Amino acid sequence: MDKIKVMTIFGTRPEAIKMAPLVKELESREEIESLVCVTAQHREMLDQVLKLFSIKPHFDLNIMKNKQSLTGITSRVLEGLEEIFEEVKPDMILVHGDTTTTFGGALAAFYKQIRVGHVEAGLRTFDKYFPFPEEMNRKLTGSLADIHFAPTEGSKNNLLREGVKEEDIYITGNTVIDAMKVTVEDNYIFENEELNKIDYKNKKVIMVTAHRRENWGEGIENICKSLKTIVEENEDVELVYLVHLNPVVKDVVYKHLSGHERVHLLSPLDTKETHNLMDKCFMVMTDSGGLQEEAPHLGKPVLVLRNVTERPEAVKAGTVKLCGTDVNVIVKEANSLINNEEAYKAMSKAINPYGDGLASRRICDAILKYYGRYKEEVEEFQVKYINE
Repeated sequence: MDKIKVMTIFGTRPEAIKMAPLVKELESREEIESLVCVTAQHREMLDQVLKLFSIKPHFDLNIMKNKQSLTGITSRVLEGLEEIFEEVKPDMILVHGDTTTTFGGALAAFYKQIRVGHVEAGLRTFDKYFPFPEEMNRKLTGSLADIHFAPTEGSKNNLLREGVKEEDIYITGNTVIDAMKVTVEDNYIFENEELNKIDYKNKKVIMVTAHRRENWGEGIENICKSLKTIVEENEDVELVYLVHLNPVVKDVVYKHLSGHERVHLLSPLDTKETHNLMDKCFMVMTDSGGLQEEAPHLGKPVLVLRNVTERPEAVKAGTVKLCGTDVNVIVKEANSLINNEEAYKAMSKAINPYGDGLASRRICDAILKYYGRYKEEVEEFQVKYINE
């Protein structure tokens, strides 16, 4: 019997982190011929993850350009994948989440009538401009997908409300939890020496990332003002801000926060450094989507610097709190965690609503079942909340 030809397609670091354990699981299945195509929508940060997980792509579109536009990314993905699909003729492609590579990959496969599997399917904010362009990338990909790998029951319910057939949806958990089994280490020594000098035991170290498009301008200004106030009001706090390289973000951050002895402004770290910093820190403040999934796995409270989130499960679990970009709200919520031990304990309870480290296995089982090669029922991920 011929092997099922499955091609994973991704182009950014967040996608790569979450697809890497799935690639490894696909490679382990005798019934599957696993192929990897990267678009390199982000070049350097993508390569870091490929190296970490020892993944060598079969195809590399290398589309990244200086000051690239969403239109340019989409068109280069479509044109590049058309040639590859004509050559390889995969049975199914797998795309992840909500990037422009994801939408472009799904659309290119649709044009060639190739099956599409959507990993991390069904997340929604129900506002097409928040986050932008991710919300519509994810929704449009869902319209093109044949099989949907929803990380949570809430994501599945979103898909059902949009008319997706229940038999085409599998609740798998999030593959990022699979990845963290590899990346987080006890007694980790950072490659970045500045991080090794921080006293994680006696200082309350806050890890920060904030760079999303919808926060550019006033949002980033307010976030930085909040962070400065938090550090100045709490002598036991140290701040590690992983500053995005885009000048729209970087210039504002350095204007407000550079020169403070308890503020460390660092360039983005590679995946392993980031996950281990998260493991050692006191709490996380971010507008990132992925960190909302990763930090609860490590029992770290997260203050989300956005008004809405497509990941409400952690809010329900109590490990994540939405703060928006209002200075007073951010400072109040951060100070509560810093100075109120009970408030901190309530948010740091290690309930992870996003996975148990077996998502990649479930996805592969579901693919085999789709093609009639797996006869048993696919075991789905379930989470029980404390208050249930």
